[in-house]
Amino acid sequence: MGFTDAGAAPDRSTTPPRSAFDEAYLAGTAPWVIGEPQPAIVDLERSGWIRGKVLDAGCGTGEHTILLTRLGYDVLGIDASEPAIERARENAARHDVTARFEVADAMDLGRQAYDTIVDSALFHIFDPADRTRYVRSLHRACRPGGRVHVLALSDTGPRFGPQVGEGAIRTAFGDGWELEDLQLREYRGVVRNPTHAAELDRRMGDLVDLPAWLARARRP
Repeated sequence: MGFTDAGAAPDRSTTPPRSAFDEAYLAGTAPWVIGEPQPAIVDLERSGWIRGKVLDAGCGTGEHTILLTRLGYDVLGIDASEPAIERARENAARHDVTARFEVADAMDLGRQAYDTIVDSALFHIFDPADRTRYVRSLHRACRPGGRVHVLALSDTGPRFGPQVGEGAIRTAFGDGWELEDLQLREYRGVVRNPTHAAELDRRMGDLVDLPAWLARARRP
């Protein structure tokens, strides 16, 4: 895929099957479901980077869609997992928020006109080939001048889940994009795996903040 991190091994990871996510949502064991929005996404909104018509891609149980709907944004949350969308709708009802959710494939968004697309922990699950397809889908869905914000676990941290390097993000948002910002932030997860608990010296169920890339890409 062109540019890679200097000295890094080739990325031979494969995209997990959809069934793995369905099972995690049904079992309540998804380590990315923390019951609240990611602090990095909250900061984005407070800094004025969420604008216009918004897509929450890979919305999971809907915390970001619910937050943005409550704040008055025109936002749609999508996820390929039906159990995730079912839980998202339940969460919205529990919070008394009329949020919109749809079961949809982020790899095939079609031609849309979103001003802002938020991706919290979706980009990093894809293997290199699927990553290319996904970013093309984002390009079609993002209007000219619109922006995509990606929060993805960084390979600088412990192996809590799928990770990406800086080079993968720069490559993905190369042609057809202006990568306006790329910085290390934090992604908050919940310890669900005994191996992770031991490696991180945490108890099962603890929240943990992990290094993550926060990228901002603009479609010219």
